[in-house]
Amino acid sequence: MKAGWSPLNTALMVLGFIVFWPLGLAILAYILWGDELRDMFYDARYQFRQRTSSGSQDSGNLAFDDYRQRELNRLEEERRRLDAMREEFDTYMRNLRRAKDQEEFDRFMNNRDSRGSTDASNGVPDGSPA
Repeated sequence: MKAGWSPLNTALMVLGFIVFWPLGLAILAYILWGDELRDMFYDARYQFRQRTSSGSQDSGNLAFDDYRQRELNRLEEERRRLDAMREEFDTYMRNLRRAKDQEEFDRFMNNRDSRGSTDASNGVPDGSPA
């Protein structure tokens, strides 16, 4: 049975609601999200298998297990270093944006002040069109 609105799927959904409402709801979910649900199920199964197979199980070879642990520790340290570098970069960019915003604001205020003093010297009220 393929996911989607077909006469068979619709009939099964109605029958499912009549017999046992959670069954009808499950069929409705299958009709709406059948392919995505199947993909999520396969992804979850794959991730579960990866976690159980790559857990802290020993290979039986002490030299390999030591090497594997050293590499995992090295990779974890590298991840921590990259996270710290990312944090520093984010802080740098935040400060750079703040400095740019401050510069633009200062320029605006200077232009406004200089325009205001020019307008006042011409006898035109500040902010009024000339």
